[in-house]
Amino acid sequence: MNIQEFLIPLLAASVIAGTPILYAALGELITERAGIINLGVEGIMLVGAVSGFMAAVTTGNPWLGLLAAMLAGGAVALIHAFLTITLRANQVVSGLALTIFGTGLSGYLGKAYIGIPVQKPFSAIPLGPLAEIPFIGPILFQHDALVYISYVLVVVVWYFMYHTRPGLNLRALGENPAAMDALGLNVFYLRYIYVVAGGALGGIGGAYLSLAYAPSWLENMTAGRGWIAVALVIFALWNPWRAMMGAYLFGGIDALGFRLQVLGIQMSPFFLQMLPYLFTVIILVFVVARHKGRLTSPGALGLAYDREER
Repeated sequence: MNIQEFLIPLLAASVIAGTPILYAALGELITERAGIINLGVEGIMLVGAVSGFMAAVTTGNPWLGLLAAMLAGGAVALIHAFLTITLRANQVVSGLALTIFGTGLSGYLGKAYIGIPVQKPFSAIPLGPLAEIPFIGPILFQHDALVYISYVLVVVVWYFMYHTRPGLNLRALGENPAAMDALGLNVFYLRYIYVVAGGALGGIGGAYLSLAYAPSWLENMTAGRGWIAVALVIFALWNPWRAMMGAYLFGGIDALGFRLQVLGIQMSPFFLQMLPYLFTVIILVFVVARHKGRLTSPGALGLAYDREER
C-alpha cells in the first residue's frame, strides 16, 4: 500500500467522523458568541440522535428524522435558555444538568429501538465532476448530503457573523449586552434565539450519528463528542473556519485508530479509543499556553444579564 492509498481513505474518513462534531461545535460557537455557555451539548446530541432515529424509523424518511432532531435539540436548549437567561441560573451547572438529563431521556426513549435498522439512512451522493477531481474529490465530494450541508453551513455562519448587521449584533451581544440593550435591541429575545439555534445544530450533529455515520441507535452513542465540540470552540477561538479544521482534525484522530488496526499495528484498543480525548487535552493546553491564558473569548461569556445592573 502506497502513501496515497492510505492517506485518501483516512482523510475522507476524517471528514465523515468530524461532521457530527462540526455541527455541534458550530451550534456551541453561535451560543457562546451570544454570551451563553452551554455545556449540555452532549445531552442535546443524544436527544437529537434518538429523536431523529425514532422519526426516521417511524416515517421511513431520513429528512423528517433530521427535522425531528433539530426540533428536539432546540427544545432541550430552550430549557437551558430559560434557566440561564430568564432565571439567571449558573450556566455551567445548568449545562451539566442538561447533559445528565439528555443522557437519561435518550436512553429511556430509545430503549425500544435498540437493534432496529433505519430503512433509508443518508447515503453517499458523489457530486458529479467534483467527485472525480484527483485527490480532493474522494476526500470532500463523495459523501452524503449532510456533509455537503455542513460545508455550506460553515460559509453561511462565517458570512453571517462577519459580514452582516445581525452578525455584528451577535458578536456585540456576547461582548457587551448592556450596550445592545441601550441601542434598543432585546438582549433576552436574541439570546433565546441563538441558544435554541445552537441546540438545533447540536441535534443535527446527533442525528448524523444515528442516521448516517452508524445508522442505528445505541445508548450514549455520542461517546463524548459533545464535550469535544465544546473544547473545539475554544481551540477554534470562536471562528467557524477554525472550527471546521479542528473538527476534521479530531475526526482524523478518531479514524486513525481504526486504520492502524486495519494495518495490523498492535496497539491497545483502549488506547486507540482514548486518542481523540487525549488529543483534545493536548490541544487545549497548547492553545492556552500559546495565548498565555488570555483567550479572545466574548467579554460577557458566562455572565447572566440583568437590566437593573446596567
